[in-house]
Amino acid sequence: METRITEAKDLIAYLRSPTAIRERCGQVFTWVNSGHSRHFSCDLTQLGRIADYVIEVMGCEYPNLQIPFHSRWRHFEVGNIPRLAQLNTQLAELTPLEKAAAKFDLAIISVLLDAGAGDSWRYYEQETNLNLGRSEGLAIASFQMFCQGTFSSQSLPQADAQKLQALTEAEIAQGLQVTTENPLVGISGRSQLLQKLGRVLISSPHLFGYENPRPGNLVNYLWEKSSNRQLAAATVLSTVLEGLSDIWPGRLEVAGVNLGDVWQHPAVANDGFVPFHKLSQWLTYSLLEPLQELGLEITGLNTLTGLPEYRNGGLCLDLGLISAKHLEIFNSSYSVASEVIVEWRALTVILLDQIAVTVREKLGMNAEELPLVKILQGGTWTAGRKIAAELRTSGKSPIQIASDGTVF
Repeated sequence: METRITEAKDLIAYLRSPTAIRERCGQVFTWVNSGHSRHFSCDLTQLGRIADYVIEVMGCEYPNLQIPFHSRWRHFEVGNIPRLAQLNTQLAELTPLEKAAAKFDLAIISVLLDAGAGDSWRYYEQETNLNLGRSEGLAIASFQMFCQGTFSSQSLPQADAQKLQALTEAEIAQGLQVTTENPLVGISGRSQLLQKLGRVLISSPHLFGYENPRPGNLVNYLWEKSSNRQLAAATVLSTVLEGLSDIWPGRLEVAGVNLGDVWQHPAVANDGFVPFHKLSQWLTYSLLEPLQELGLEITGLNTLTGLPEYRNGGLCLDLGLISAKHLEIFNSSYSVASEVIVEWRALTVILLDQIAVTVREKLGMNAEELPLVKILQGGTWTAGRKIAAELRTSGKSPIQIASDGTVF
């Protein structure tokens, strides 16, 4: 019995690691390139072409190549509006740790609301007269809700367990301006996710605090985990995965532990598990900047993987690095658990690493100078959106995903 428990704990820890993501996705990649896939093939001769396209986009977005991290903080700056300066003014009376905790609150809430919005939803920001869709719209909506105290039992710019548990779908819908004429994909899934977060905060006091549990109290836990003012990026990810594993709905489990964004594919021997942790890695990238503001050095940045979502995956499909073996792939909608989507995402993880290597070679830069998190920002995500807009009405994903608002 003890052996089985130890084996289960070891498997869970492994599946929560970037190493597992790359190894398991690598098995799928090898399987596809061996001709076993019914759905996709890869043409690695297109790597140079894609790298050139990404570099062109990077040059337009960041001419001096001073590229920030790919994180939620970029979306808060849409329209070149100094929203973060406004937030810093609101937080001016707080200590550095308290400020970081508030920024953790915002980032965690905003990322959990950040699954794909669908093609028709828009958010109107009255102060700026901006009308925004997709990730930027969700970012600004959640930012405004946060600053107005929507997620706080004390009407402060913070989030706490008491209020999150009591949040209603109607409150979320109102904050996101959802109506029958302005529908948002997965509104029910999003509200349930935040309610579950409220319950999880109470059940894990060692992470989120014994008094007034908050997502932002993870700052204190991670501060204690640092050594000589250094903190490994993988430690932040494993902490996020430990703390948030129970909020994900109806997923695969090992020994009663919810695995989160982990699915199965026949290319993987034994258990078949393929981990991605897309939202958790997006969140991890978004927590690094408040930690850096505290004076911590983040180590092992390139151990985290590229994000397997439809912009990065779409870039690979739209520019021929991945090819579909049958047109039905583009005419159907697939669940995130389907073999098609798991395979597409796994290929995307591995190909993002290869795109990054090719981009660096062409620019004469190394992985320290141009880490993957900057190539994503500069970068592949923007390039994926750009090519999608050129090829399809409303710039939608090349493959349609039936999302519940908790993965993509």
